[in-house]
Amino acid sequence: MSTILRQHYVLAVHELQASVRFYVEALDFSVVAEHPGWVFVRKDDCTIMLGECPDDLAPSALGSHGYYAYLMVDDADGYHARVEAHAPGACGPIKDQPWGMREFGLRTADGHRIMIGQEIAGEVPASGDGS
Repeated sequence: MSTILRQHYVLAVHELQASVRFYVEALDFSVVAEHPGWVFVRKDDCTIMLGECPDDLAPSALGSHGYYAYLMVDDADGYHARVEAHAPGACGPIKDQPWGMREFGLRTADGHRIMIGQEIAGEVPASGDGS
């Protein structure tokens, strides 16, 4: 059986440079590669490949499917504060959930949605592996 070594997301964005600025400034990603119509950004083991598609369907038209990632962090409150400082209004409220996570949602500059979560001490969220 193959092992997943790292995760990459591929996103169509309408305004490439605005999206890059959001990931770099608000989410603390770094630009790791640039190609015509594409910019790859990375933070830790998460890479997002942003492709400029100005005529593509807007993420807001996807409804619930506008969410594309759930990122586990070690300091959800600190990350929430950073995003709010660099992109006011991009985040929803941060709160403890009954499934053992402290989390918040955010909307990127291009309208995609991400959930950010941190395990609450002493609680373990469902792993999804049936155990």
